[in-house]
Amino acid sequence: MAGTADRVLADQLILNSYGGPYEDIIRERIIEPFEAETGIEVIYDAVGSSSQDYAKIKATGGRPGFDIVVMTAAQALQGCQEGLLVKLPLDLIGELSALSPRLSGVAGPCGAVHEVQYMSLLYRTDHVEGVPSSWNLLLDPGLSGRVILPTFQNVMAVNLLQVMSVMNGGGLVDDLDPGFAAMAGIARQSIGFEQSSAILESYIKDGSVWAMPFWNGRAQLLVDSGAPVDYVRPREGTIPLIATLSVPVGAENKEAAFRFIDFFLRKSSQEAWVEGYRVGSARTDIVVPEELRDRQIPEVELDTLLLPDLALMAERMPVWSERWDRDVVPAAR
Repeated sequence: MAGTADRVLADQLILNSYGGPYEDIIRERIIEPFEAETGIEVIYDAVGSSSQDYAKIKATGGRPGFDIVVMTAAQALQGCQEGLLVKLPLDLIGELSALSPRLSGVAGPCGAVHEVQYMSLLYRTDHVEGVPSSWNLLLDPGLSGRVILPTFQNVMAVNLLQVMSVMNGGGLVDDLDPGFAAMAGIARQSIGFEQSSAILESYIKDGSVWAMPFWNGRAQLLVDSGAPVDYVRPREGTIPLIATLSVPVGAENKEAAFRFIDFFLRKSSQEAWVEGYRVGSARTDIVVPEELRDRQIPEVELDTLLLPDLALMAERMPVWSERWDRDVVPAAR
């Protein structure tokens, strides 16, 4: 009987990730082909943001009840430093060697980079004249009451804070005073805050919001849907979202988790994911659909991105969060 239980556990894994379009696409493009090839059942757990997921990993000492988690490079680094995530074995996940060393280095040994996005400026083409080129669009008086912001628990809010800081003479992790002042100004323009990307996009889809920050892959999905929207990488620069797959130290099905990660990083899987979710890849050998090539950031242009020190960010996030609640949230309409 014990042997039967062990076999059942070995034939399944629990993947914690996101809902909305992400869930539909990952099921079709990655999970179902993986299950068909391996016979391993993937139980999908679409609960929590990256920060909430990592908080659960930390609160449970690395035993959150799931085997793989989709987070960002910041949490992957922090989890490694705190001993809560597994250092991914190169001998069992051979596809790790095919990833860009620069991007893998950002994520560290506990995070497998399965996609790369960047924070774009998403806008309604039927309400914004021309093609905007600056993040300052979010401060345009003509958009008062037509902007929405992510909550601080969504790293997009942190990244926008950092970009606005640099634009106004501050830094990415030091001297964020100019960024907080600018974010309070944007909050006064906004109708409030939402954490989920799926909820954020609903506002611009129904026309109640005309501009907001949004990940470029999700923005491209909206463009593809025929919605009257478009997105740009503003001239002041942007910050990439380096998304990772990680395994908590207390995961019950580590070997199955390693197989899933190796499958997801495979060239054919990465091509399927890029085509379906409209994101970038850490692999440089994949074929990218022609319509996406000009919308993504090739590796040769990574140096043009704003790249904050993720370790310092992790240290300072609690202080920034308190200040956000004090200075930014109350300014909203």
